[in-house]
Amino acid sequence: MPGDGIRVRIAGRLARTDFGRRALAEKATLAALRVRPTPRARLGLALVALSYLIGWPAVGIFAWMAYHLREPLILAVGGPVTYGLSHLTFMVGSWLAGSRYVVIFLRWAVRKAIEKIGGAPPLSIP
Repeated sequence: MPGDGIRVRIAGRLARTDFGRRALAEKATLAALRVRPTPRARLGLALVALSYLIGWPAVGIFAWMAYHLREPLILAVGGPVTYGLSHLTFMVGSWLAGSRYVVIFLRWAVRKAIEKIGGAPPLSIP
């Protein structure tokens, strides 16, 4: 395939980074995700769920209200404000819940990519 050379080079570069070498050396798995979430992670997940509840449904309600009340400013002002609040809620929730889990997942994904695409290079970790 035409893109195989690029994939192999990307995998090679990933394997040369500290993150890639450690992922290979530790044989990174997703087993750490089986641990019960901390209160911080639970709060973050609750905020993410709340952001979905106040995001597009609220904008849709504002659109419905603006149409029926013939007041376009309801949607023009309320929509972006509500969507912005929803986005901030999602970002805070992601930060609280995901900071630990993202590293676990990325380490596993990098290890799998290196092994599948480029083969694992010889390890030389000090």
